[in-house]
Amino acid sequence: MTPFSKARTALAALREDLSGDVFAPWDPGYDGARSVFNALIDRRPAVIARCAHEADVVRAVRFGRDLDLNIAVRGGGHSLAGMGVNDAGLVVDLRPMHAVTVDPAAEAARIGGGATTGHLDRATGPYGLATTGARVSTTGVAGCVLGGGSGWLERCCGPAADNLLGVELVTADGERTHANPDENPDLFRALHGAGGNFGVATALTLKLYEVPRFSVALVVCPPRFGAELTRAFRDVVESGPLRASGAVRWFTGRPAAFVPEPAAASPPGSPGGRLWCGALLAYAGDVRELRGLAEPLLALPHEVGTVTALPYAGLQRMFDVPPGLRCHWSAEYLTGVPDRFVEVFCARARSMPPQTGTEHLLFPVGGAVTDGPAGRPLPYRGARWAVHPFAVWRDPAHDERCVRWVRDARADAEPWSTGAAPLNLIGDEGPQRVRAGLGAGSMRRLGELKRRHDPDNVFRFNHNIKPL
Repeated sequence: MTPFSKARTALAALREDLSGDVFAPWDPGYDGARSVFNALIDRRPAVIARCAHEADVVRAVRFGRDLDLNIAVRGGGHSLAGMGVNDAGLVVDLRPMHAVTVDPAAEAARIGGGATTGHLDRATGPYGLATTGARVSTTGVAGCVLGGGSGWLERCCGPAADNLLGVELVTADGERTHANPDENPDLFRALHGAGGNFGVATALTLKLYEVPRFSVALVVCPPRFGAELTRAFRDVVESGPLRASGAVRWFTGRPAAFVPEPAAASPPGSPGGRLWCGALLAYAGDVRELRGLAEPLLALPHEVGTVTALPYAGLQRMFDVPPGLRCHWSAEYLTGVPDRFVEVFCARARSMPPQTGTEHLLFPVGGAVTDGPAGRPLPYRGARWAVHPFAVWRDPAHDERCVRWVRDARADAEPWSTGAAPLNLIGDEGPQRVRAGLGAGSMRRLGELKRRHDPDNVFRFNHNIKPL
């Protein structure tokens, strides 16, 4: 049998066996199936296997191995570098596997490998429960958690990875396995930050917390008051309870777009309009308590100032960016936010490329992140803050300028950097940044574990760990 005949026969068998859909380049729906969040990514896989359940994932991985195809795994499709899609290979698409089952008595949830943060929050919210998830609702839960997982609740509930109770995996050999504190404990520890290097996560179990009330304070100032607002936000958070989090967010557009109202015509960071500096003070508690915390922010001259109760799931949707835009972003963990850094941060924000949705963010870390368990590939435990330049635009003519602005913004922060890289918040920045995101001291142990579980480096479309 020729290689072509073998591939054609195998594809026909995959279509027959899979409960989900299979897309080849000539199939209707292929272009929609291969598109990802970042419009800069334009790749054409040979086959996309949209898996309906774990058995489909097993079948898809074995199909890819039999034909010696490169394998990418897609959950939310939110990776900046487009790690969930490849050229001329196989994409294992988990999006149909998005069920979330909540056990309120155990304060835990089982989440399908294709679920987004929105799926998770909508399931847990009715029980007054929540856990640390990504800062937008469209991010995949599995990628967020396995990559570390920074979010609005991390100061009081820890990063998402610290709330991981167990993972169901399909290995590079197409076998099913589990990882938890008692079963494959070495693998379980590695999954706290090492991403999809060790298999396809078909389901995760996460610890939940009681968050019956949530509230936000939002203040938007003209740029001339941006440094004052940034310093005030820093002081409020550092002296306040760990239930207080949020971000300083420079953006262009209408100031009212910073307020979470369904009637808002455009999201914060919409192209066009004036430059603004906004502060979001997010609080896992009652709005009456938040009003007192927010007084120093509201005392500054502002165009918008509001304190309101808001469901946690509402906050998660508040800064969603629609797919199909061109994106580039990065981040740096910081030892602190002294006044000199505030000046540099605000100066860079004033140089944001116009006519784009570019934003400049600064958010607190610390608290439960610092106090989390040791022995996991999360080298940013000591970080107090993080800076996150985030460029979004439509016109390819802005490509070079927006990418350069993000790189310059990250370089600004290097004098205050902890040296650890937030892998969830960066794209492909090279092997040194991967080491910085996993910890130099963890790399040999992770490489040896990779050799045991994936010696051929089948799962390489990620922040990759080479087998040792």
